Amino acid sequence: MRRVVITGVGAITPVGCDVPAFWESLKNGKNGIDFISKFDTTDYKAKLAAEVKDFDPTLYMEKAEVRRTDRFVQFAIAAATQAVNDSDIMENIDSERFGVYFGSGIGGFETFVTEHNSLLNRGPGRVSPLFIPKMIANIGAGNIAIKFNAKGPCISVSTACATGTSSIGEAYRAIKHGYADAIIAGGVEASIAPLAIAGFTNCMALSESEDKDAASVPFDKRRSGFIMGEGAGALIVEEYEHAVKRGAKIYAEVSGYGSTCDAYHVTAPDTSAHSSARAIADCLKETGITPDASRIYINAHGTSTPMNDKTETAAIKNVFGEDAYNVNISSTKSMTGHLLGAAGAVEAIAAIFALREGIVPPTIGYKEPDEECDLNYTPNVAKETELDLSMSVSLGFGGHNACIGFKKLD
Repeated sequence: MRRVVITGVGAITPVGCDVPAFWESLKNGKNGIDFISKFDTTDYKAKLAAEVKDFDPTLYMEKAEVRRTDRFVQFAIAAATQAVNDSDIMENIDSERFGVYFGSGIGGFETFVTEHNSLLNRGPGRVSPLFIPKMIANIGAGNIAIKFNAKGPCISVSTACATGTSSIGEAYRAIKHGYADAIIAGGVEASIAPLAIAGFTNCMALSESEDKDAASVPFDKRRSGFIMGEGAGALIVEEYEHAVKRGAKIYAEVSGYGSTCDAYHVTAPDTSAHSSARAIADCLKETGITPDASRIYINAHGTSTPMNDKTETAAIKNVFGEDAYNVNISSTKSMTGHLLGAAGAVEAIAAIFALREGIVPPTIGYKEPDEECDLNYTPNVAKETELDLSMSVSLGFGGHNACIGFKKLD
């Protein structure tokens, strides 16, 4: 089996539109949540979101291309461009061995709503001919492949909130088993729109708090729902020998991946945490290492919903037993909100940088402990500690569970 490493990263997030800004914000506990500015929320119960600010798509695309693409595609291309440039891979890869595994939970939501309104208000002849190629969920991956001439496998993963992690994990397996030498992997979402906010609110998923510092509070007893975010994360997943031969810088080695399904309910997690624990355990087993629990970091899914945080805590306990209390855990969603299909990708980047720098980012806004969530969630302040293994956990609607692991390169 071939070894797999990370050689480039890119991110568009509510706390920074590149990886250095994103990581600096996480270390300093910067809150990216605020009142929604995209539309009037007077009639909406949920009024907060984590919006991407100061994003200029023309830094990555021609103006004509911007007009032909949905915001989710613009985020995807921006993050992918950052990762590709960071890796310096373009002159050192066979296009037929270069792939894209990039997903979205929803796709072009803004385009869908805009064109539906055109249909109702102006008739079928006024629906844009670009409606379908702007909206379909796979078009982020397709546009990335076109931009970077990636003629290898091009897969658009959609596993709801586990999408980013699933994309990285499946890219890891494809390279490990020889189907590609390098893959642009990640996830994207841009769904802060009236219909999405209304829909998620009415299925009891979103926080209705109007206090931006107490709305996304993972593992805190006051938690009442997640805060929607937006953005994209991209990673260059590459075969180790290929990376070494071209002299690439290597951030970390991908050491394990677990993927399971609760097969239980369309939105609620299985509170037994059996399948979610198995995803973590499978990832941990594949790493081939057994570090002291105090040298492990888990970037938790940690959505700030009552059921997720309780169930995820149980899953970690199911895997580590009493050692679970020594594992370093945090939820960066306390700062970024929930980026849905992009969450796993940006959180994987956070896990990699935590491992490299020996800094566990905090769970901000944490005030009231919950007896059912009693692990070490790194409350409010980042922690410096030596790490041997970092993992990122993602749990999605439909029961999708995914866990990706990273270790320092030997």
